[in-house]
Amino acid sequence: MAQLSKTRPVQLSNNEHRLIAVIPAYNEDRFIGSVVIKTRQHVRDIIVVDDGSSDQTSYVAEGAGAKVVRHKTNQGKGAALNTGLEAARRLNADIVVFMDADGQHDPAAIKTIIKPIIEQQADIVIGSRFLDRPNRAPLYRQIGQRAITFLTNTASGVQVTDSWSGFRALSRRAIEVMYFRETGWGIEPEIQFQAGKYSLKTVEVAVDVDYSEPAKRNPIVHGIRTLTGIARLLTRHRPLAALGVMGTASSLVGIGAGLWVVDRYLQLGQLAGGVALISVALIILGTLTLYTAIIMYSIQETFINLAQGLYTSTKPDVLDPTVSHDISREP
Repeated sequence: MAQLSKTRPVQLSNNEHRLIAVIPAYNEDRFIGSVVIKTRQHVRDIIVVDDGSSDQTSYVAEGAGAKVVRHKTNQGKGAALNTGLEAARRLNADIVVFMDADGQHDPAAIKTIIKPIIEQQADIVIGSRFLDRPNRAPLYRQIGQRAITFLTNTASGVQVTDSWSGFRALSRRAIEVMYFRETGWGIEPEIQFQAGKYSLKTVEVAVDVDYSEPAKRNPIVHGIRTLTGIARLLTRHRPLAALGVMGTASSLVGIGAGLWVVDRYLQLGQLAGGVALISVALIILGTLTLYTAIIMYSIQETFINLAQGLYTSTKPDVLDPTVSHDISREP
């Protein structure tokens, strides 16, 4: 601890920027203490959001010097980051760094992560594991990571090399507008969708990641949940693109089937009744889907703003992170 007290936090430009690290944690008492201690060498304020852990995560994080906010029940990483961002806003954060609690991220890279924001070159900075360096993850994870990144890039319109990195920095502008509706592990792609939605400039910097610990989740189950999350994000953030494509495809198939029925009747004098019914059903389904896309797009902004207001109004106690809190979304 003597060495820690002699180590100065990272010096930001003219001390004008307040840097806060937000670390969501769930049953991470094995690692959270060392993560906080190492992070304290680079960041003055650290907020650990204990997402309903059943172990000693909160106790260890507090002992290491972090401010801790607790969820009474496990609500998911997205909910934990929302709580952390609310606390960071109350502390007037200029830059927020997201880090995982399992020790995979090297806090020494924080200076690199925040540099583009300090230089006003970015609103969101992603610590990429694949930028200008080989992928050291196990092969099955490499395949999944590349597939997810491709899908997220295509769906969000924001091109990056690592959609799933949990090591990120947000500028003041991004901090003010970010609110996550994904509660689980779809949170990283949602940041990418919001970057496109709010025109937040996104850049990447290369970082190393420690893969010495085995994966905590079944890769197949995790992959399915991830694809489901991306589908939800696409429908939520780009309803015209998602539902519009599906509605148009359904209508075109229905029209094509209908033309086939008409052609068959004209040539052979036979009416394919079953195909005709399917054709009508597909056209109706496609039309309804297109109308749904238009309606969802129209109410999207109002719904998100309402959700943000409700979240803030129901969390008055979480906004003072100078002491530990126990909170829950349950009424």
